[in-house]
Amino acid sequence: MVGGYDAEAKKELAEGAWRVRFRYETAAVDAGHEVILAATDQVRFDRREGRAFRQVDLAEVPPLVFSEAMRDVDLFVAVTSIATDPEWADRGEDPHHAYWRETSFGVLPPSAQVRRDALARLLPRTAVAYRCTLTDRFLVVRGDLGTYKIHLGGANILMDPGDVYLCIVSARKRDARLFLPFEENGQLSLILSKAFLLANDSTITDEAILRQIQRKRPA
Repeated sequence: MVGGYDAEAKKELAEGAWRVRFRYETAAVDAGHEVILAATDQVRFDRREGRAFRQVDLAEVPPLVFSEAMRDVDLFVAVTSIATDPEWADRGEDPHHAYWRETSFGVLPPSAQVRRDALARLLPRTAVAYRCTLTDRFLVVRGDLGTYKIHLGGANILMDPGDVYLCIVSARKRDARLFLPFEENGQLSLILSKAFLLANDSTITDEAILRQIQRKRPA
Protein backbone atom coordinates (compact mmCIF):
# COMPACT_ATOMS: atom_id res chain seq x y z
CA MET A 1 0.00 0.00 0.00
CA VAL A 2 1.14 3.53 -0.69
CA GLY A 3 0.11 6.91 0.65
CA GLY A 4 -0.77 8.29 4.06
CA TYR A 5 -4.08 8.40 5.84
CA ASP A 6 -6.01 8.11 2.56
CA ALA A 7 -4.29 5.98 -0.05
CA GLU A 8 -4.60 2.86 -2.16
CA ALA A 9 -3.32 -0.66 -2.56
CA LYS A 10 -2.08 -1.66 -6.02
CA LYS A 11 -1.55 -5.00 -7.70
CA GLU A 12 -0.56 -5.92 -11.24
CA LEU A 13 -2.37 -8.79 -12.95
CA ALA A 14 -2.17 -10.74 -16.21
CA GLU A 15 1.65 -10.59 -16.28
CA GLY A 16 1.62 -6.83 -15.82
CA ALA A 17 -0.90 -6.03 -18.54
CA TRP A 18 -3.44 -4.83 -15.97
CA ARG A 19 -3.33 -3.08 -12.62
CA VAL A 20 -6.03 -2.92 -9.96
CA ARG A 21 -6.18 -0.10 -7.39
CA PHE A 22 -8.11 -0.48 -4.14
CA ARG A 23 -8.63 2.83 -2.34
CA TYR A 24 -9.04 3.20 1.40
CA GLU A 25 -9.43 6.09 3.81
CA THR A 26 -9.02 6.70 7.51
CA ALA A 27 -12.02 5.83 9.67
CA ALA A 28 -10.52 6.27 13.14
CA VAL A 29 -7.24 7.25 14.81
CA ASP A 30 -5.96 6.76 18.34
CA ALA A 31 -4.68 9.40 20.76
CA GLY A 32 -1.31 9.38 19.01
CA HIS A 33 -2.96 9.94 15.62
CA GLU A 34 -2.10 6.44 14.48
CA VAL A 35 -4.68 4.94 12.14
CA ILE A 36 -6.57 2.13 13.88
CA LEU A 37 -9.49 1.74 11.46
CA ALA A 38 -9.74 2.21 7.71
CA ALA A 39 -12.78 2.31 5.44
CA THR A 40 -12.64 0.75 2.00
CA ASP A 41 -13.50 2.82 -1.04
CA GLN A 42 -13.38 2.40 -4.82
CA VAL A 43 -11.77 -0.36 -6.88
CA ARG A 44 -10.35 0.89 -10.19
CA PHE A 45 -8.71 -0.88 -13.12
CA ASP A 46 -5.85 0.35 -15.31
CA ARG A 47 -4.58 -1.10 -18.58
CA ARG A 48 -0.91 -0.90 -19.50
CA GLU A 49 -0.12 1.29 -22.47
CA GLY A 50 3.60 1.26 -23.10
CA ARG A 51 5.37 2.11 -19.85
CA ALA A 52 2.34 3.68 -18.23
CA PHE A 53 -1.12 2.61 -17.06
CA ARG A 54 -4.39 4.22 -18.10
CA GLN A 55 -7.64 3.89 -16.17
CA VAL A 56 -10.39 2.17 -18.16
CA ASP A 57 -14.12 1.62 -17.79
CA LEU A 58 -15.23 -1.54 -16.04
CA ALA A 59 -16.77 -2.87 -19.27
CA GLU A 60 -13.26 -3.07 -20.79
CA VAL A 61 -11.82 -5.25 -18.03
CA PRO A 62 -11.46 -8.95 -19.00
CA PRO A 63 -13.65 -11.22 -16.84
CA LEU A 64 -10.67 -13.22 -15.56
CA VAL A 65 -8.82 -10.08 -14.45
CA PHE A 66 -11.95 -8.73 -12.78
CA SER A 67 -12.61 -12.05 -11.03
CA GLU A 68 -9.07 -12.35 -9.67
CA ALA A 69 -9.02 -8.75 -8.47
CA MET A 70 -12.39 -8.91 -6.74
CA ARG A 71 -11.49 -12.23 -5.15
CA ASP A 72 -8.53 -10.51 -3.47
CA VAL A 73 -10.71 -7.56 -2.44
CA ASP A 74 -13.35 -9.86 -0.98
CA LEU A 75 -10.74 -11.87 0.93
CA PHE A 76 -9.10 -8.70 2.27
CA VAL A 77 -12.40 -7.32 3.55
CA ALA A 78 -13.47 -10.68 4.98
CA VAL A 79 -10.25 -11.09 6.97
CA THR A 80 -9.78 -7.52 8.20
CA SER A 81 -13.38 -6.45 8.82
CA ILE A 82 -14.36 -5.52 12.37
CA ALA A 83 -17.25 -7.95 11.87
CA THR A 84 -14.79 -10.78 12.56
CA ASP A 85 -14.00 -9.39 16.03
CA PRO A 86 -16.30 -11.20 18.49
CA GLU A 87 -15.49 -8.70 21.26
CA TRP A 88 -16.58 -5.63 19.29
CA ALA A 89 -20.06 -5.79 20.80
CA ASP A 90 -18.58 -5.03 24.23
CA ARG A 91 -17.31 -1.58 23.22
CA GLY A 92 -20.43 0.24 24.34
CA GLU A 93 -21.52 3.24 22.30
CA ASP A 94 -18.90 2.78 19.60
CA PRO A 95 -19.78 4.78 16.45
CA HIS A 96 -19.11 1.70 14.32
CA HIS A 97 -21.30 -0.66 16.34
CA ALA A 98 -24.22 -0.42 13.90
CA TYR A 99 -21.92 -1.41 11.03
CA TRP A 100 -20.53 -4.29 13.11
CA ARG A 101 -24.02 -5.59 13.85
CA GLU A 102 -25.22 -5.30 10.26
CA THR A 103 -22.12 -6.94 8.82
CA SER A 104 -21.85 -9.60 11.50
CA PHE A 105 -25.36 -10.90 10.97
CA GLY A 106 -26.48 -9.48 7.62
CA VAL A 107 -26.61 -10.69 4.02
CA LEU A 108 -23.75 -13.01 3.08
CA PRO A 109 -20.96 -11.75 0.82
CA PRO A 110 -19.91 -14.00 -2.10
CA SER A 111 -17.13 -15.68 -0.10
CA ALA A 112 -19.59 -16.64 2.63
CA GLN A 113 -22.03 -18.00 0.06
CA VAL A 114 -19.27 -20.32 -1.14
CA ARG A 115 -18.66 -21.24 2.49
CA ARG A 116 -22.33 -22.11 2.90
CA ASP A 117 -22.16 -24.45 -0.09
CA ALA A 118 -19.10 -26.14 1.42
CA LEU A 119 -20.88 -26.57 4.74
CA ALA A 120 -23.87 -28.13 3.00
CA ARG A 121 -21.53 -30.83 1.72
CA LEU A 122 -19.51 -31.26 4.91
CA LEU A 123 -22.17 -31.22 7.61
CA PRO A 124 -23.85 -34.55 6.78
CA ARG A 125 -20.49 -36.25 7.39
CA THR A 126 -20.00 -34.81 10.88
CA ALA A 127 -20.99 -36.21 14.26
CA VAL A 128 -23.15 -33.15 15.00
CA ALA A 129 -25.12 -33.17 11.74
CA TYR A 130 -28.35 -34.18 13.50
CA ARG A 131 -28.10 -31.07 15.68
CA CYS A 132 -27.44 -28.63 12.82
CA THR A 133 -29.58 -26.86 10.23
CA LEU A 134 -28.42 -24.51 7.48
CA THR A 135 -30.49 -21.41 6.73
CA ASP A 136 -29.76 -18.64 4.25
CA ARG A 137 -27.33 -16.85 6.62
CA PHE A 138 -26.81 -19.08 9.64
CA LEU A 139 -25.78 -22.49 10.82
CA VAL A 140 -28.36 -23.24 13.52
CA VAL A 141 -27.06 -25.54 16.26
CA ARG A 142 -29.29 -27.20 18.86
CA GLY A 143 -27.45 -27.86 22.10
CA ASP A 144 -28.70 -29.27 25.39
CA LEU A 145 -28.77 -25.83 27.02
CA GLY A 146 -29.98 -23.72 24.11
CA THR A 147 -30.19 -23.07 20.39
CA TYR A 148 -27.53 -21.02 18.64
CA LYS A 149 -27.19 -19.32 15.26
CA ILE A 150 -23.67 -19.05 13.84
CA HIS A 151 -23.43 -16.47 11.07
CA LEU A 152 -21.78 -17.89 7.96
CA GLY A 153 -19.95 -14.65 7.25
CA GLY A 154 -18.36 -13.42 10.47
CA ALA A 155 -18.83 -16.65 12.50
CA ASN A 156 -20.50 -14.60 15.24
CA ILE A 157 -23.22 -16.21 17.34
CA LEU A 158 -26.77 -15.34 18.39
CA MET A 159 -28.78 -17.29 20.97
CA ASP A 160 -32.47 -18.08 20.62
CA PRO A 161 -34.89 -16.80 21.60
CA GLY A 162 -34.32 -13.09 21.23
CA ASP A 163 -31.10 -13.12 19.17
CA VAL A 164 -28.90 -12.49 22.21
CA TYR A 165 -25.24 -12.16 21.29
CA LEU A 166 -22.89 -14.90 22.53
CA CYS A 167 -19.22 -13.95 22.62
CA ILE A 168 -16.80 -16.83 22.06
CA VAL A 169 -13.22 -15.76 21.42
CA SER A 170 -11.34 -18.37 19.44
CA ALA A 171 -7.75 -19.31 20.11
CA ARG A 172 -5.29 -17.34 18.00
CA LYS A 173 -3.52 -20.50 16.87
CA ARG A 174 -5.51 -22.57 14.41
CA ASP A 175 -5.95 -26.27 15.03
CA ALA A 176 -3.56 -28.03 12.68
CA ARG A 177 -5.67 -31.19 12.90
CA LEU A 178 -8.51 -29.51 11.00
CA PHE A 179 -7.24 -28.90 7.47
CA LEU A 180 -9.65 -27.59 4.85
CA PRO A 181 -7.66 -27.07 1.64
CA PHE A 182 -10.34 -25.01 -0.13
CA GLU A 183 -10.55 -22.19 2.42
CA GLU A 184 -8.12 -19.35 2.94
CA ASN A 185 -9.06 -17.26 5.96
CA GLY A 186 -9.99 -19.91 8.51
CA GLN A 187 -13.65 -18.94 8.82
CA LEU A 188 -15.03 -22.31 7.77
CA SER A 189 -12.97 -24.22 10.32
CA LEU A 190 -13.91 -21.60 12.93
CA ILE A 191 -17.63 -22.07 12.22
CA LEU A 192 -17.28 -25.84 12.43
CA SER A 193 -15.34 -25.68 15.70
CA LYS A 194 -18.03 -23.45 17.22
CA ALA A 195 -20.74 -25.80 15.97
CA PHE A 196 -19.06 -28.78 17.66
CA LEU A 197 -18.64 -26.79 20.87
CA LEU A 198 -22.24 -25.60 21.01
CA ALA A 199 -23.75 -28.92 19.97
CA ASN A 200 -22.13 -30.26 23.13
CA ASP A 201 -22.82 -27.19 25.25
CA SER A 202 -23.50 -29.28 28.36
CA THR A 203 -19.79 -30.16 28.43
CA ILE A 204 -18.51 -26.55 28.19
CA THR A 205 -16.24 -25.64 31.10
CA ASP A 206 -15.28 -22.09 30.11
CA GLU A 207 -16.92 -19.91 32.77
CA ALA A 208 -17.21 -16.84 30.54
CA ILE A 209 -19.21 -18.79 27.96
CA LEU A 210 -21.32 -20.58 30.56
CA ARG A 211 -22.31 -17.33 32.26
CA GLN A 212 -23.66 -15.97 28.98
CA ILE A 213 -25.62 -19.15 28.23
CA GLN A 214 -27.00 -19.47 31.73
CA ARG A 215 -28.13 -15.83 31.82
CA LYS A 216 -30.17 -16.53 28.71
CA ARG A 217 -31.84 -19.69 30.02
CA PRO A 218 -35.30 -19.25 31.58
CA ALA A 219 -35.44 -19.49 35.36
